[in-house]
Amino acid sequence: MDLNNKSLLITGGTGSLGKALTAHIYDNHPNIKRLVIFSRDEQKQFQMRQEYPADKFPQIRFFIGDIRDEQRIKRALKGIDYVIHAAAMKHVPIAEYNPMECIRTNVLGAENLINACLETEVERVVALSTDKAAAPINLYGATKLTSDKLFIAANNIKGWNPIKFSVVRYGNVMGSNGSVIPFFLKKRKEGILPITDPGMTRFNISLEDGVDMVMHALEYAWGGELFVPKIPSYRITDVAEAIGPECEKPIIGIRPGEKVHEEMITSSDSFNTYDLGKYYTILPQTPRFKLKDFINTFNAKPVEKGFRYNSGENEEWETVESLRKLIKEHVDPTFEV
Repeated sequence: MDLNNKSLLITGGTGSLGKALTAHIYDNHPNIKRLVIFSRDEQKQFQMRQEYPADKFPQIRFFIGDIRDEQRIKRALKGIDYVIHAAAMKHVPIAEYNPMECIRTNVLGAENLINACLETEVERVVALSTDKAAAPINLYGATKLTSDKLFIAANNIKGWNPIKFSVVRYGNVMGSNGSVIPFFLKKRKEGILPITDPGMTRFNISLEDGVDMVMHALEYAWGGELFVPKIPSYRITDVAEAIGPECEKPIIGIRPGEKVHEEMITSSDSFNTYDLGKYYTILPQTPRFKLKDFINTFNAKPVEKGFRYNSGENEEWETVESLRKLIKEHVDPTFEV
């Protein structure tokens, strides 16, 4: 996708994925007209600005704002062509304890962004989802499922506006803030790696693959798709063994709102799910485009009825050795066992 002479805004742009997107976009599209980092954390913006000083990166702008504030979003979207929505309140226990704060950010914030995009000249929007949004059992997952529904339904209310809204959903990003691998790397120094449940599994995706998926959706979405990557799973016990084989590994029990296995496509979704090769896509029950044209364009193949995609029944798995290589490559270059 050619972003030269285009303007793009990333909500939550100072987070792990936002920073990776910024590096990817600037490296691959040096003539981008404007790249706006929209977030509410002034300290993170200050730190990120040190990496991208204004005299060397004049296209990269930093815009303090909160997606709870629709007027501020509208101001930030002036002259913007594309939006990547990465802002969210995502920590499960914190969301359980502060439910309305999570709803205000993840649900009402999504609606604010949709309305602001419809009232400006934005052409495409890609919203980030999470595996916790499929058959959610915690508030965070429920708010992200609601957010997904809002973005997909936005294609129905756009009227004459040619804007396209789509969603990408994936599992745990390796090395992202608050994820298990950085946590274990820190706890290794204490000699103890707490295990919530020995049978626990998770999907795993690198920041680079997450970025590639977002860019794919930005370029190829017709509007209303929910993209899901084909990625490996890992066992939490294998992560612990990869990081601290000599550490104690006490079982502490599952935290509130946590699943043993994560799911990205439920059996109920299978009736509208298509295999695109590298990705799956869940289409709306009533897409705004001709399904036959979509199938022919992308060689899309319907999955079997009742198909589901979860981390416990996955066909592809990381091993202790592959995890060690990935940690060294994507998380900590100094990592050794």
